[in-house]
Amino acid sequence: MANVAVYNMEGKEVGSMELNDAIFGVEVNEHLVHMAVVQQLANKRQGTQKAKTRGEVRGGGRKPWRQKGTGHARQGSIRAPQWTGGGVVFAPTPRDYSIKMNKKEKRAALKSALTSRVQENKFIVLDELKFDEIKTKKCVEVLNNLKVNKALIVIGESDEKVVMSAKNIPDVKTSLTNTINVYDILKYNTVVVTKDAVAKIEEVYA
Repeated sequence: MANVAVYNMEGKEVGSMELNDAIFGVEVNEHLVHMAVVQQLANKRQGTQKAKTRGEVRGGGRKPWRQKGTGHARQGSIRAPQWTGGGVVFAPTPRDYSIKMNKKEKRAALKSALTSRVQENKFIVLDELKFDEIKTKKCVEVLNNLKVNKALIVIGESDEKVVMSAKNIPDVKTSLTNTINVYDILKYNTVVVTKDAVAKIEEVYA
């Protein structure tokens, strides 16, 4: 089992913790991780873009001038793509970008992402993360004590004081154990997790 240090909010080491190899010590499957990231980004897309083709643009039913004898190039419609206000040649239409991925594949990808963070020493465990009030300055202090920037903070239970304190810090995101995902784990340089959050992750995904 992987053994990681446990820190307090002052950034001092206060103990160690063994991580479950079934989650934090698996063989990293880069293909599944890539698939999970592609799926998440694709599923975020609205797919509502729309432009009109020449058949959908209003007007242009009449031939603008006769075929021959004017000195102009021949034209069939003022709504052809080469005209201002004309249709678009290969106009985008609404579509569904979503990609499906099996539950087992998603789980394996998440475990791979967590394992990679542990292997790279970018997985920091905190004994607890609690604030007396909503204060961005306090959250910045904790991250500075841990020498961390661009962090994903994972907490075990919803805590408004922690969430709101971290909300205005650029490159910092808070997440619950049931909302963590591969994209966020890889996007942020360091994953900062509370001890109770680690326990919940192990309970859910083991």
